[in-house]
This record gives sequence, structure tokens and C-alpha cells, in this order.
Amino acid sequence: MRTWETAITIPGSPSDVLELLTEPEAISRWAPVPFELVSLRGRRLVTGSRARIAGRLAGRAVEFEVTVFEVSGERLALAADGPISIGVQYIVREVSGGSDVCASVSVDGRGLFGRVLASATEALLAAGALRTSLERLGRQLMPAAA
Repeated sequence: MRTWETAITIPGSPSDVLELLTEPEAISRWAPVPFELVSLRGRRLVTGSRARIAGRLAGRAVEFEVTVFEVSGERLALAADGPISIGVQYIVREVSGGSDVCASVSVDGRGLFGRVLASATEALLAAGALRTSLERLGRQLMPAAA
């Protein structure tokens, strides 16, 4: 299992950031990999939520079961389990002019197909996909130009 981490300061309060981190339509605008929400009770991710998402990795259609472990004023922690396991954690802290967002993603593949998908996912992360997704998240919080 490999873990990738990045941190960035973005505009907006921690509650603004967590709103975008937990609302599926918003997530689809900044996530590093396009996905479709298959099922979710409620309109957003909350502690204890379970969701099903579908997308493509390494050219293959895949589905994941997402389990949300914690959503609080400063933290989102979840796991996505499918052909690979992805553990995700965001820590959000208020700073002058915005929020510091520290993101951590762990990837683990089981079996031949899982290891291939894990390698493809790790290549995306190594190429900066995690930081790029946080930058897109930050752009959503920037005030519109007058």
C-alpha cells in the first residue's frame, strides 16, 4: 500500500471546503477521476454514509462502495472499496485568508487486476492528480470576477 499526501491553502472557510468535499455533484467537478454516483441516501456524505460510484480506471469500467467514517468540522475520512481499496482523508484548518487543506490518499490492489489498477492510480497520483484536484476545489471557492 502506498500513500500520497499534499497540502494547499485555498480560499473559503473550513465549512465551505467541507461542503464541497461532501456534496457529490461538487465532488464530480474537482475529483481527479470522473465518476457517476450510482446510489447514496441523502444529498451529501455524512458520517456513516454509504454510496456506490462508477467510473473508469486504466480504461476499465469499475464500481466502488464508499464508506464514510467521519465528517466533522475539520475532517473527512472515507474508504472506497472495489477492485482496489482507496483510503482518503482530508484535514481542513482555518488560516488567514482561507483554509489549509491536507489530503492523504492510500491505494492498495489485490490480485493481478487490482495491482494493475493500483499502479495506474498511483501513476495519476505521482503525476500530481491529488494536488491538481485540490487546486480545482480551491477555484470553486474563489469569488467570481467582477
